[in-house]
Amino acid sequence: MLETARARKLVGLFALLAFMMGYIALVATIGDHIPRHWAAQLVYYVLAGVLWGVPVLPLFRWMNAGR
Repeated sequence: MLETARARKLVGLFALLAFMMGYIALVATIGDHIPRHWAAQLVYYVLAGVLWGVPVLPLFRWMNAGR
């Protein structure tokens, strides 16, 4: 079933949506415990905004395999 690029992209889309919903919930929950200092929040949210890409890179590679 997952032999075609179209099928891989469809499965990858739903996997990405599920991951992002969980990641956003986790970041928001942890963000409630970050000190209210602007510098601490800036560092935390910049890192959280960039680091989501690390675990999805293999998913993107898999989705585009066989092109």
